[in-house]
Amino acid sequence: MPPSVFVNLPLASIARGAPYLDLFLEQGINPELGINAFALDELSERWHQRMARRLREDGLRCAVHLPFMDLRPGASDPAILAVTRERLDRAMGLALEYGAAHMVGHACFVPGMDGCREQEWLETSTSTWAGLLEGHESAPLLCLENTYETACQPILDLLSRLPEDRAGACLDLGHWHSFARGCERRDLKAWLMALGPRLKHLHLHDNDGSGDQHLGLGQGSIPFDELFATLTRSGRTPSMTLEPHTLEDYEHSSRFMTEHPDWFIGKNA
Repeated sequence: MPPSVFVNLPLASIARGAPYLDLFLEQGINPELGINAFALDELSERWHQRMARRLREDGLRCAVHLPFMDLRPGASDPAILAVTRERLDRAMGLALEYGAAHMVGHACFVPGMDGCREQEWLETSTSTWAGLLEGHESAPLLCLENTYETACQPILDLLSRLPEDRAGACLDLGHWHSFARGCERRDLKAWLMALGPRLKHLHLHDNDGSGDQHLGLGQGSIPFDELFATLTRSGRTPSMTLEPHTLEDYEHSSRFMTEHPDWFIGKNA
């Protein structure tokens, strides 16, 4: 697999006995390691050290997805904000342990909650992420991901306040297509042009627009041809992570990559 292509792999799944690790090792798949509360609280420092060593010895290039469930980097509640920052701080420490090539974090601007307090959200989020980056000077690139954002401007505003060499955008195509109603608006090119050079990473999965289905590539209606044509014209080659939720969906995505080698190998090798 090209060094700039990763596949999601939750650490909790490995610890609970899921067979995915063997697949990654056998096929040389670079993992984007998902860190959640279980990985932070139930897996020991020694467990993480052993796992990092095993992945490293097998020549796999790792990335890390920071925890996001229940966390709010731009929270107005001081207690929730404190917990969020503590969890992200610990996860960034693990990213260093695993020698991560990059980290993905959720920007977490929710229009229904944050639209009426956008400036407060921006100030608080800036303080959260800037503080974390300052506290982990040797941490890899932080890529902030869209989830429920219906436009990319809040993420761009946040990135404008963070060092360009330490923070960029992660465009999640499935979230754009469903939550941002990209399937109806057909505004992918506008998002790509707006993100411009701050676009550093992609999360790739598919859906039919009705929800965040995490299907294999080519199994929904996301316009991947438009995605890669626009990237090619702009000369950008962001790294990418496939995010299947089942082995079947991974196999669909793997075949899709084989059918479109120029998209995944030729320009991203």
